[in-house]
Amino acid sequence: MPHTEVAEGTLFYTLSRGPADGPTLVLVHGAGGSRLHWPGELRRLSNATVYTLDLPGHGRSEGHGCDTVNDYAKAVVAFLDAAGVERAAVVGHSMGGAIAQTMALGFGERVAGLVLVGSGARLRVTPAILEGIQSDFERVAELITRFAWSPDAPPALTELGRQAILETGPDVLLGDFTACNNFDVMERLAEIKAPALVVVGSADQLTPPKYTRFLADHIPNAQLVLIEDAGHMVMLEQPAEVAEAITTFLDSVK
Repeated sequence: MPHTEVAEGTLFYTLSRGPADGPTLVLVHGAGGSRLHWPGELRRLSNATVYTLDLPGHGRSEGHGCDTVNDYAKAVVAFLDAAGVERAAVVGHSMGGAIAQTMALGFGERVAGLVLVGSGARLRVTPAILEGIQSDFERVAELITRFAWSPDAPPALTELGRQAILETGPDVLLGDFTACNNFDVMERLAEIKAPALVVVGSADQLTPPKYTRFLADHIPNAQLVLIEDAGHMVMLEQPAEVAEAITTFLDSVK
Protein backbone atom coordinates (compact mmCIF):
# COMPACT_ATOMS: atom_id res chain seq x y z
CA MET A 1 0.00 0.00 0.00
CA PRO A 2 1.24 3.56 -0.71
CA HIS A 3 2.95 5.76 1.87
CA THR A 4 3.94 9.40 1.39
CA GLU A 5 6.61 11.30 3.31
CA VAL A 6 5.62 14.74 4.60
CA ALA A 7 7.00 16.90 7.39
CA GLU A 8 4.42 15.46 9.79
CA GLY A 9 5.72 11.90 9.20
CA THR A 10 4.89 9.08 6.83
CA LEU A 11 1.23 9.20 5.81
CA PHE A 12 -0.61 6.09 4.67
CA TYR A 13 -3.18 6.31 1.89
CA THR A 14 -5.04 4.27 -0.69
CA LEU A 15 -5.49 5.27 -4.32
CA SER A 16 -8.22 4.40 -6.79
CA ARG A 17 -7.57 5.71 -10.29
CA GLY A 18 -10.53 6.90 -12.32
CA PRO A 19 -10.88 8.25 -15.87
CA ALA A 20 -7.96 10.34 -17.11
CA ASP A 21 -10.29 13.32 -17.63
CA GLY A 22 -12.08 12.83 -14.31
CA PRO A 23 -11.71 14.90 -11.14
CA THR A 24 -9.33 14.08 -8.30
CA LEU A 25 -10.69 13.70 -4.77
CA VAL A 26 -9.02 13.43 -1.39
CA LEU A 27 -11.10 11.91 1.41
CA VAL A 28 -10.36 13.31 4.88
CA HIS A 29 -11.77 11.47 7.89
CA GLY A 30 -13.01 12.98 11.12
CA ALA A 31 -11.89 13.05 14.75
CA GLY A 32 -10.68 9.70 16.06
CA GLY A 33 -11.11 8.14 12.63
CA SER A 34 -9.09 6.71 9.79
CA ARG A 35 -9.42 5.99 6.08
CA LEU A 36 -11.71 3.07 7.04
CA HIS A 37 -14.44 5.57 7.93
CA TRP A 38 -14.90 5.88 4.16
CA PRO A 39 -16.69 2.85 2.67
CA GLY A 40 -15.59 1.18 -0.56
CA GLU A 41 -18.37 2.92 -2.48
CA LEU A 42 -16.62 6.24 -1.84
CA ARG A 43 -12.99 5.10 -1.94
CA ARG A 44 -13.64 3.76 -5.45
CA LEU A 45 -15.93 6.23 -7.21
CA SER A 46 -16.32 5.36 -10.89
CA ASN A 47 -15.93 8.92 -12.20
CA ALA A 48 -12.96 10.14 -10.12
CA THR A 49 -9.44 9.41 -8.95
CA VAL A 50 -9.68 9.07 -5.19
CA TYR A 51 -6.97 9.42 -2.54
CA THR A 52 -8.05 8.23 0.91
CA LEU A 53 -5.57 9.05 3.64
CA ASP A 54 -4.97 8.51 7.33
CA LEU A 55 -4.23 11.83 9.01
CA PRO A 56 -0.99 12.07 11.05
CA GLY A 57 -1.13 9.82 14.10
CA HIS A 58 -4.24 7.99 12.83
CA GLY A 59 -4.71 4.56 11.30
CA ARG A 60 -1.50 3.41 9.66
CA SER A 61 0.07 6.87 9.38
CA GLU A 62 3.06 7.84 11.46
CA GLY A 63 3.69 11.09 13.31
CA HIS A 64 1.61 12.73 16.00
CA GLY A 65 -1.97 13.89 15.81
CA CYS A 66 -2.50 17.66 15.70
CA ASP A 67 -4.51 19.85 18.04
CA THR A 68 -5.53 22.52 15.53
CA VAL A 69 -7.55 22.22 12.34
CA ASN A 70 -5.08 24.54 10.63
CA ASP A 71 -2.20 22.12 11.28
CA TYR A 72 -4.23 19.25 9.85
CA ALA A 73 -5.06 21.37 6.79
CA LYS A 74 -1.35 22.05 6.26
CA ALA A 75 -0.67 18.30 6.54
CA VAL A 76 -3.24 17.55 3.82
CA VAL A 77 -1.77 20.23 1.55
CA ALA A 78 1.69 18.71 2.16
CA PHE A 79 0.23 15.34 1.22
CA LEU A 80 -1.10 16.78 -2.06
CA ASP A 81 2.33 18.27 -2.75
CA ALA A 82 4.05 14.94 -2.12
CA ALA A 83 1.51 13.08 -4.27
CA GLY A 84 1.93 15.56 -7.13
CA VAL A 85 -1.71 16.70 -7.02
CA GLU A 86 -2.16 20.37 -7.93
CA ARG A 87 -5.90 20.63 -7.28
CA ALA A 88 -8.43 18.28 -5.77
CA ALA A 89 -11.96 18.23 -4.50
CA VAL A 90 -11.70 17.80 -0.75
CA VAL A 91 -14.28 15.51 0.86
CA GLY A 92 -14.30 15.84 4.64
CA HIS A 93 -16.35 14.20 7.37
CA SER A 94 -16.96 16.12 10.60
CA MET A 95 -13.48 17.38 11.62
CA GLY A 96 -12.45 16.48 8.07
CA GLY A 97 -15.07 18.95 6.88
CA ALA A 98 -13.47 21.61 9.08
CA ILE A 99 -10.13 20.75 7.48
CA ALA A 100 -11.70 21.05 4.03
CA GLN A 101 -13.18 24.48 4.83
CA THR A 102 -9.82 25.65 6.20
CA MET A 103 -8.10 24.50 3.02
CA ALA A 104 -10.66 26.36 0.89
CA LEU A 105 -10.06 29.53 2.90
CA GLY A 106 -6.27 29.33 3.20
CA PHE A 107 -5.26 27.32 0.12
CA GLY A 108 -8.12 28.10 -2.24
CA GLU A 109 -6.06 27.54 -5.39
CA ARG A 110 -5.63 23.88 -4.37
CA VAL A 111 -9.33 23.19 -3.81
CA ALA A 112 -11.47 22.40 -6.85
CA GLY A 113 -14.57 21.65 -4.78
CA LEU A 114 -15.78 20.82 -1.30
CA VAL A 115 -17.93 17.99 -0.01
CA LEU A 116 -18.76 18.53 3.66
CA VAL A 117 -20.26 15.44 5.28
CA GLY A 118 -21.77 15.74 8.75
CA SER A 119 -19.85 18.90 9.50
CA GLY A 120 -20.31 22.52 10.51
CA ALA A 121 -18.77 25.97 10.44
CA ARG A 122 -18.22 25.65 14.19
CA LEU A 123 -17.69 22.37 16.06
CA ARG A 124 -17.96 22.95 19.79
CA VAL A 125 -17.27 19.96 22.05
CA THR A 126 -18.88 19.59 25.46
CA PRO A 127 -16.36 19.97 28.33
CA ALA A 128 -17.53 16.62 29.71
CA ILE A 129 -16.10 14.91 26.61
CA LEU A 130 -12.80 16.80 26.73
CA GLU A 131 -12.35 16.07 30.42
CA GLY A 132 -13.64 12.51 30.17
CA ILE A 133 -11.12 11.53 27.48
CA GLN A 134 -8.41 11.98 30.09
CA SER A 135 -10.24 10.50 33.08
CA ASP A 136 -12.43 7.69 31.67
CA PHE A 137 -11.58 7.06 28.03
CA GLU A 138 -13.65 3.90 27.61
CA ARG A 139 -16.78 5.59 28.93
CA VAL A 140 -16.28 8.50 26.54
CA ALA A 141 -15.78 6.07 23.63
CA GLU A 142 -19.14 4.49 24.46
CA LEU A 143 -20.79 7.91 24.77
CA ILE A 144 -19.47 9.10 21.41
CA THR A 145 -20.56 5.83 19.80
CA ARG A 146 -24.08 6.22 21.20
CA PHE A 147 -24.49 9.64 19.58
CA ALA A 148 -22.60 8.96 16.33
CA TRP A 149 -25.03 6.45 14.83
CA SER A 150 -28.74 6.38 14.10
CA PRO A 151 -30.96 4.01 16.12
CA ASP A 152 -31.28 1.78 13.05
CA ALA A 153 -27.53 1.28 12.54
CA PRO A 154 -26.46 -2.40 12.75
CA PRO A 155 -24.94 -3.19 16.17
CA ALA A 156 -21.93 -4.84 14.50
CA LEU A 157 -21.19 -1.58 12.69
CA THR A 158 -21.49 0.57 15.80
CA GLU A 159 -19.19 -1.81 17.69
CA LEU A 160 -16.57 -1.44 14.98
CA GLY A 161 -16.93 2.30 15.41
CA ARG A 162 -16.35 2.05 19.15
CA GLN A 163 -13.27 -0.11 18.63
CA ALA A 164 -11.89 2.41 16.15
CA ILE A 165 -12.12 5.16 18.76
CA LEU A 166 -10.34 2.99 21.34
CA GLU A 167 -7.59 2.15 18.85
CA THR A 168 -7.04 5.86 18.16
CA GLY A 169 -6.15 6.37 21.82
CA PRO A 170 -6.87 9.19 24.27
CA ASP A 171 -3.98 11.49 23.31
CA VAL A 172 -4.85 11.67 19.62
CA LEU A 173 -8.59 11.89 20.31
CA LEU A 174 -8.07 14.73 22.78
CA GLY A 175 -6.02 16.62 20.19
CA ASP A 176 -8.72 16.06 17.57
CA PHE A 177 -11.53 17.27 19.80
CA THR A 178 -9.46 20.23 20.97
CA ALA A 179 -8.99 21.13 17.30
CA CYS A 180 -12.74 20.83 16.72
CA ASN A 181 -13.61 22.86 19.82
CA ASN A 182 -11.44 25.77 18.68
CA PHE A 183 -12.67 25.72 15.07
CA ASP A 184 -14.98 28.54 14.00
CA VAL A 185 -15.31 29.97 10.47
CA MET A 186 -18.95 31.04 10.73
CA GLU A 187 -18.09 34.60 9.72
CA ARG A 188 -15.88 33.54 6.80
CA LEU A 189 -18.04 31.15 4.79
CA ALA A 190 -18.84 33.81 2.18
CA GLU A 191 -15.10 33.83 1.29
CA ILE A 192 -15.23 30.24 0.03
CA LYS A 193 -15.09 30.27 -3.76
CA ALA A 194 -15.16 26.55 -4.52
CA PRO A 195 -18.47 24.86 -5.33
CA ALA A 196 -19.69 22.84 -2.36
CA LEU A 197 -21.92 19.92 -1.55
CA VAL A 198 -23.17 19.59 2.01
CA VAL A 199 -24.40 16.17 3.13
CA VAL A 200 -26.05 15.28 6.44
CA GLY A 201 -28.04 12.44 7.93
CA SER A 202 -31.52 13.35 9.13
CA ALA A 203 -30.79 11.65 12.50
CA ASP A 204 -27.36 13.21 13.04
CA GLN A 205 -27.07 14.14 16.73
CA LEU A 206 -23.46 15.40 16.70
CA THR A 207 -23.72 17.83 13.78
CA PRO A 208 -27.49 18.21 13.38
CA PRO A 209 -29.05 19.23 10.06
CA LYS A 210 -29.24 22.87 11.23
CA TYR A 211 -25.41 22.95 11.13
CA THR A 212 -25.33 21.86 7.51
CA ARG A 213 -28.19 24.14 6.51
CA PHE A 214 -26.11 27.03 7.85
CA LEU A 215 -23.22 25.90 5.64
CA ALA A 216 -25.45 25.60 2.60
CA ASP A 217 -27.03 29.01 3.25
CA HIS A 218 -23.73 30.85 3.70
CA ILE A 219 -21.30 29.22 1.24
CA PRO A 220 -22.05 31.06 -2.02
CA ASN A 221 -22.15 28.06 -4.37
CA ALA A 222 -23.45 25.24 -2.19
CA GLN A 223 -25.96 22.42 -2.49
CA LEU A 224 -27.53 20.50 0.42
CA VAL A 225 -28.43 16.81 0.43
CA LEU A 226 -30.32 15.33 3.41
CA ILE A 227 -30.01 11.56 3.79
CA GLU A 228 -32.99 10.10 5.60
CA ASP A 229 -32.62 7.62 8.47
CA ALA A 230 -28.88 8.13 8.93
CA GLY A 231 -26.81 9.51 11.78
CA HIS A 232 -23.46 11.27 12.01
CA MET A 233 -21.71 8.33 10.32
CA VAL A 234 -23.99 8.82 7.31
CA MET A 235 -21.42 7.60 4.77
CA LEU A 236 -21.18 4.23 6.51
CA GLU A 237 -24.90 3.89 7.22
CA GLN A 238 -26.06 4.89 3.72
CA PRO A 239 -22.97 4.53 1.49
CA ALA A 240 -24.80 4.13 -1.81
CA GLU A 241 -26.87 7.29 -1.31
CA VAL A 242 -23.84 9.35 -0.29
CA ALA A 243 -21.81 8.01 -3.24
CA GLU A 244 -24.65 8.90 -5.62
CA ALA A 245 -24.88 12.43 -4.21
CA ILE A 246 -21.13 12.98 -4.60
CA THR A 247 -21.05 11.48 -8.11
CA THR A 248 -23.92 13.75 -9.20
CA PHE A 249 -22.20 16.77 -7.65
CA LEU A 250 -18.92 16.03 -9.43
CA ASP A 251 -20.71 15.67 -12.75
CA SER A 252 -22.49 18.99 -12.22
CA VAL A 253 -19.30 20.96 -11.56
CA LYS A 254 -16.99 19.13 -13.99
